[in-house]
Amino acid sequence: MTKYLASAVTVSKERTFELLRSPVITEKATLLSEFNQVTFRVPMDANKIEVAKAVEIVFGVKVTSVNTLITKGKSKRFRGRMGRRADVKKAIVTLAEGDSIDITTGV
Repeated sequence: MTKYLASAVTVSKERTFELLRSPVITEKATLLSEFNQVTFRVPMDANKIEVAKAVEIVFGVKVTSVNTLITKGKSKRFRGRMGRRADVKKAIVTLAEGDSIDITTGV
């Protein structure tokens, strides 16, 4: 994370666990593990530097880069009424060579 000046940012312990809401466990996300990448759901106000620091603190690994994306919520019908799913922000975290995270076990 040297290109983001991650050493200048501090993240509180409460914010650390708030940032990493849940791992994304899909077929596409598990295919990314071949490239040493892990995907997490994060809050909409989270930035890349905060996410990188949170992963480094919680899992004790070195983060190389973070890519974020926002998936817009779909419009759906429920019992004849229109509703809308919430927007979701995801962070794809690339780990340093030799580091890994086992997301099937708890923190």
